[in-house]
Amino acid sequence: MLIHVVGLGVKENVKLDQETQDILNQADCVMGSVRQLETVADYLDASDNGQVSGYRQVLPPIKELKARFESFKQDGKNNIVVLASGDPLFFGIGGWLSRHFDAKQLRFTPAVSSVQAACHKLGISLQNAQVVSVHGRPVETIRRHLQANKTLVLLTDSNSTPQVLAKECIDAGLSQSKLHICEAIGYQQEKLSHFIAADLVELKSLVFDSLNVVVIETSNQTSFFPEFPGIEDEKYITDKGDGKGMITKRDVRLSILSLLQICDTDVVWDVGAGCGGVAIEMSYWHEKAHIYAVEHHLGRQECLSANRTRFGVMNNLSLVSGRAPESLLTLPKPNKVFIGGSDGNLDSILSHVWQTLDTNGVLVASAVTENTKLALQQFFQARLEAGDAETESKQVSQSKLDLLAGQQVYRPSLPVTLFRFRKLN
Repeated sequence: MLIHVVGLGVKENVKLDQETQDILNQADCVMGSVRQLETVADYLDASDNGQVSGYRQVLPPIKELKARFESFKQDGKNNIVVLASGDPLFFGIGGWLSRHFDAKQLRFTPAVSSVQAACHKLGISLQNAQVVSVHGRPVETIRRHLQANKTLVLLTDSNSTPQVLAKECIDAGLSQSKLHICEAIGYQQEKLSHFIAADLVELKSLVFDSLNVVVIETSNQTSFFPEFPGIEDEKYITDKGDGKGMITKRDVRLSILSLLQICDTDVVWDVGAGCGGVAIEMSYWHEKAHIYAVEHHLGRQECLSANRTRFGVMNNLSLVSGRAPESLLTLPKPNKVFIGGSDGNLDSILSHVWQTLDTNGVLVASAVTENTKLALQQFFQARLEAGDAETESKQVSQSKLDLLAGQQVYRPSLPVTLFRFRKLN
């Protein structure tokens, strides 16, 4: 089967070159949205197969698309055209097709994307902007990008209206951010409008065309959302007040991150995630890695969920309710694991994790109590004797400035012992 993916750009009246017309003419089937099929209707009418039943088909939901291609194969339809708005390989259907079909089966006809068109309308260099899609995603996922002095180009949907995005800016402390709304680009009703976030959020009755791209130029105000690893403890929701409950404190968190060295493709387990100190930090800074946070305590689960929303990391942080190691059995295989809590099951958790990790997999664990430290030291010694791990251990302690009777004193926290194991075989 050969699949041609034809980008239609952002023009209301599409003019296709002869090569693309030939692709449509030779196709057994052309799939696209109702709007896309209408856009190229004249070309389809002129096709040799234009009046054949099943030649034009409305693109089904993504979850049904694989089955549709299977039915084409069974029906002997081996030359399929998929229409795409804008650039098919830029937040488009092309990405899905590339993941599910061999490159030899795919042919792409590129076109200008709505993002490119919006940037040209506004005179913005695309390489200096950050493109973020909230289309089909929770609007809160924009939060990790809301820092001062940034240019964000947003692909939106009905849940991420300009007013909703303006409120996100305000909640982040960026109320003076500029929002440029590019509506129906390439159509007769095309319109550009410009607002300050604090003003736009009050215009609740103002309705924008559903085909829009929003460009946000964030203000130079201080954002709630961090720009560098080491999220302040006080920004976390915990079971004992913000920053005071069951979370790993910032200095220790940074040491853990340095030991894990997370990469884009990593699958990470955070066992005994508590209120999410480490899990949030990992998922916030590594958008393409996927983190599984395992916690059985109901109160901490609620805080973990609230922190996931607060920091907008729903896309790459999955919450797992249950006790380890039982709750680990159905999770995707990790290549990195952090154990921050074990509820008395540390030995069995260590055994399961070590058996699960492949060569070069990394295990990092922390200990505050002497009992936990002893169990990890025994595991450490076992790895030395087996010669199956590259090992490292260090102790992190800190003292924080406080006042006592008007005088400055440094109050020490309990030291945390960290262990790192990289599996050799």
